[in-house]
Amino acid sequence: MKKTFSSLTILTFLIFSFLNINSCNSREDTVSCFPNTPINVNLNLNLALYNNLNFVGGWIYVDEQQSGTRGLIVVRTADTPAQFKVYDRNAPHLCPDNNTTLEVKSDNNSIFCPKDNSTWILISGQPTAVSPLPPKTYFWNYDASTKNLSLYN
Repeated sequence: MKKTFSSLTILTFLIFSFLNINSCNSREDTVSCFPNTPINVNLNLNLALYNNLNFVGGWIYVDEQQSGTRGLIVVRTADTPAQFKVYDRNAPHLCPDNNTTLEVKSDNNSIFCPKDNSTWILISGQPTAVSPLPPKTYFWNYDASTKNLSLYN
């Protein structure tokens, strides 16, 4: 009985340790010097300023108060139901610098970092060159009846 209890205790400890090490809370999805700023933005997609977000593949920059340190990139990824991606414009793999603000390259639907030529797929955020990390993403909530898109962290 003692041997079984000890083995079971050790196994349980190892499982919880493994889960804790690989949990989202402890995973580094950006470099340690990445700024942690509040995100709290509401966009009314009825307004002409945000019309691009009414179409799949449409994107906008958001540079208003409480939209991160350098702003956000918002892209519509699906129609029914409406789906979006909200990316931080700081490069996820570099400490913030003059040339680390991410840009959208409309000609090939990608996100680009001018500092080291890293690229990501706009719709998915999947890295395609240089950086192994996807852009940092934030939460969103969409009310289809009012066409109000809330962005937050």
